[in-house]
Amino acid sequence: MDSLDTNAQLIFDSIDDSDKRLEELNSMIHGRPETCYEEFQAHDTIVAFLENNNIKVIPHVFGLQTAFQAESGEGGRVVTFCAEYDALPQIGHGCGHNLIAVSSIAAFLGTVAALKASNIPGRVRLLGCPAEEGGGGKIKLIEAGAFKDVDSSLMVHPTPPVHNHTADVAGISYGTCLAAYGLVAVFTGRPAHAAAMPWAGVNALDAATLSYTAIGLLRQHIKPSDRINVILPEGGTTHNVIPDQSRVRCSVRSETASGMESLRARVENCFRGAATATGCTVNFAKAMDPYADIRPNESLCLEFSRSMNSLGQNFICDLQSKVVSAFSTDMGKPYQPHCLILVASNTYQKSTGNVTYEVPGFHGNFAIPSAPGVALHTEGFRDMAKTPEAHKLAMGVGKGMAITAMKVLSDDAFAKQVKDDFEADKKLR
Repeated sequence: MDSLDTNAQLIFDSIDDSDKRLEELNSMIHGRPETCYEEFQAHDTIVAFLENNNIKVIPHVFGLQTAFQAESGEGGRVVTFCAEYDALPQIGHGCGHNLIAVSSIAAFLGTVAALKASNIPGRVRLLGCPAEEGGGGKIKLIEAGAFKDVDSSLMVHPTPPVHNHTADVAGISYGTCLAAYGLVAVFTGRPAHAAAMPWAGVNALDAATLSYTAIGLLRQHIKPSDRINVILPEGGTTHNVIPDQSRVRCSVRSETASGMESLRARVENCFRGAATATGCTVNFAKAMDPYADIRPNESLCLEFSRSMNSLGQNFICDLQSKVVSAFSTDMGKPYQPHCLILVASNTYQKSTGNVTYEVPGFHGNFAIPSAPGVALHTEGFRDMAKTPEAHKLAMGVGKGMAITAMKVLSDDAFAKQVKDDFEADKKLR
């Protein structure tokens, strides 16, 4: 038996031995949903779980009360698994972050076991990442230095399946998402009585209306993958007074971080033009941190696919498509396990993308059983994310991630290729 086979068996045994306790942890996280930066129970329970497994863990790390970091090993290269555990308001775990948490914890435990037995230098970390859903948790972790010495970062995300008669697919390993930014434009004008002296007013609602129209006209000149979405949360308080303040909230999405910044500049010019045309002033505020697109590392993605295929799970790794990244719901067709179809692009955004701009990264998607028509961020997907079938699939991808991590830690040539891929990808952005 070669070293890779030995490592794999150690990984499998470790994860299988922990499976029952991980399933209980999974149920606890799912049953007690907590929104961004409020994940205190999840944080404390995971920390206690790790400490009970004799793992060195630091709670409340990097200045975030619901972040933690666990580590095992010495010297060598560093691989990090990212565990998410925040939920959505009202819906709960409609994005399946409970499964992200336990799959990363499983991968961490498996890698710890293999690393200890191998007697090679190297460190494996589990990073507790709060506030994925709009809170930019990983961005704050990046700024605090959580990834400064990391050689590779890995995680997976559950998705609904789609029936496809031509493919038997359990998930995908190579894919990206859109870069995104949210801003608020605040127009300031001058109030006046709308009947007695309307000429004395400077109408901030007019500025908001003009900007909305300008952005609508801009859409015919942007790429098909770009997205601009606008709402007007404030436009005055009474019909009898010229509004002196209005607010427009806008999200901008594009295939790459550089493309998003370019589109953002064009959108901001729409606001500036509207302000000039109406005599208002405009100021901008950040509504969310900039989320970068995911830069999938080719070598990590290929190795994960090979690992999962060896477990009998077919994971697609299409290196020809830089934007294939998600599963889409096919209405009206019954669920068949691991029968999926991939859509051409993914319009969600994740702060994992920012991580992949810092270090070589892997962000795979795995399908869990879901009823026809179910999508992410719905009650239907929330209910499927707590099933035993979903947990079993999360353990499977945890094994695949651990095998991939050990390849990074133990194989110098492979680790160099991962780094080379990361540097080469920079030229494509």
